[in-house]
Amino acid sequence: MGSRRQSSLPNAGTLAPGFRLAKLEGGETTLAELTANGPVLLAFFKVTCPVCQMAMPYLERLHQEGGLRVYGISQNNAEDTREFNERFGVSFPTLLDSDDAGYPASNAYGISSVPTMFLVEADGKLGQVVEGWNRVDMESLGERAGMALFRAEDNVPAWKAG
Repeated sequence: MGSRRQSSLPNAGTLAPGFRLAKLEGGETTLAELTANGPVLLAFFKVTCPVCQMAMPYLERLHQEGGLRVYGISQNNAEDTREFNERFGVSFPTLLDSDDAGYPASNAYGISSVPTMFLVEADGKLGQVVEGWNRVDMESLGERAGMALFRAEDNVPAWKAG
């Protein structure tokens, strides 16, 4: 988990908490910069999380084939995150929200388990919140991206806690 537990996640329809985070490949970015060109999906994860590992190929599929920009937000250091991204074929941009920095974004979003995903609309409001793995919610993200996220050969569970 990695972050300090807050009372709850923000609800869809509320303003997404702003942040400034380091980019895995250098520099920094803010939520306002990310949403300047339209909606983004923020996917909080930890490299040791088995449910995060299961979700990554589908988030990558959203990134590669869909019309939705995906940003990973790793709760690990840069070295571990690079190794994870390479191992799981992650090519979407990744931000760092590590223990060294005090998990500023994870705490602002009330993260108590990963994966947790937030669809942030261009106006800065949360369009969807997904905690853990929920096939129906993931399918709706695929629809939002203009694609069928799952294929006939995909054998994914309906639900898994993060």
